[in-house]
Amino acid sequence: MTDQEMIASCKKGSREAFNELMAKYQKQIFGIAYGMLSDYEDASDAVQEVFVKVYRSIASFKGQSSFTTWLYRICANVCNDMLRKRQRRGFSVSLDADDEESAASAELPSEEPTPEEQLELNERQKAVREAINDLNPEYREIIVYADLQQLSYDEIAEIIKCPKGTVKSRLNRARNALRKKLIEKRELF
Repeated sequence: MTDQEMIASCKKGSREAFNELMAKYQKQIFGIAYGMLSDYEDASDAVQEVFVKVYRSIASFKGQSSFTTWLYRICANVCNDMLRKRQRRGFSVSLDADDEESAASAELPSEEPTPEEQLELNERQKAVREAINDLNPEYREIIVYADLQQLSYDEIAEIIKCPKGTVKSRLNRARNALRKKLIEKRELF
């Protein structure tokens, strides 16, 4: 069943079609949420909230943009809301990625690393997550879309509703800001 067929079925009240949509996009939404929030529990909460919002508003989806664009925009809005709430209450994020799910997205060499190599890798990952977390939300969002989710410039432009050239320049500024933050932790790289 295509996305359009599933969406049409969802609009008619089919829970099975909605569950198929959710199963199809859940990992991608989690990846975006984790990239923006840097916290496994918050990302899981965000995924649930995203799909609740999708379920409640699927009837209003007009199809003027692709379903994924609409879905990613909802995810970004939910994550940005969570980040604003964190800032208001002074929330601090634990960036220790010791649980298997959050570490699963890391690319490890095919050979089993030594404990020292694993510790060094964990420290590098933590530094990158901290640096991404320290970026302003606009830059964090575009880094997640481009570098973590590997979306095209056109897809990102559609999601954040700006011209492709703006995406390119904003991504360049975001990468430069990230690079400056990582230079401070040069000994890890």
